[in-house]
Amino acid sequence: MIVLFDMFGVIARDQSPEVMATMSTDADFWDAYWAHRPGYDRGDLTAEEYWALVGHPPLVEKDVASWSRVDYEMVALLHELHNAGQRIALLSNIPEDHARNFERTYAWLDLFEVCAFSCRIGHAKPERAAFEWCRDALGDDDILFVDDRLENVRAAELTGMRGHHFTGIDGLRELLRTTHV
Repeated sequence: MIVLFDMFGVIARDQSPEVMATMSTDADFWDAYWAHRPGYDRGDLTAEEYWALVGHPPLVEKDVASWSRVDYEMVALLHELHNAGQRIALLSNIPEDHARNFERTYAWLDLFEVCAFSCRIGHAKPERAAFEWCRDALGDDDILFVDDRLENVRAAELTGMRGHHFTGIDGLRELLRTTHV
C-alpha cells in the first residue's frame, strides 16, 4: 500500500491568521481570494492573473508566507515511514509560486515517491482526475489517501482509494498501526 498525503492541514499547517491579517481584513478581498483560488492552484492562472482577479496588487510573498508553517511532528512521521520502506506520495492543491518555495525550503519533499502539485498536473482536489493522475503515476491502486478535508477524502474513495480524514497525528498513527502498510 502507498500512503498518499495532502500537504496543507496535514503536513503543513493551515494558513497563518497573523499573516492573513497583514494581507487584508476586507471580507470582499477574501471572497475574491477564495473564489479564484482553484484556477490558481490548478495552474490555469498565473500569479499576475490571479491577483488581478482578486482585485489587488500581487501579494505573492505574503501569500506564500501565510502557507509556509510546517508540522515537524508530521515530518518526523514521514521520515519514519520512509525509513521503514513505506511508499509515500503527496497530492497538494498548490500554485506554482508556493510549490517552488516548498521545493527550495524543505528537503523532506524528497521522501515522496511522487509529488503531485495541482499546478503541475492540471487537476486539483476534489476533482477525480487529480486522484487518477496519482494512481497512474504511482502504478498502483492500493492507496490510502490522508487529508484534513472530508470532501477530498470522499472524492478519493470514489476513485477506489482508501481514505483517512486527518484530525491529528495520533489518529493517523493508530490507523497506520492497525492497517497493513
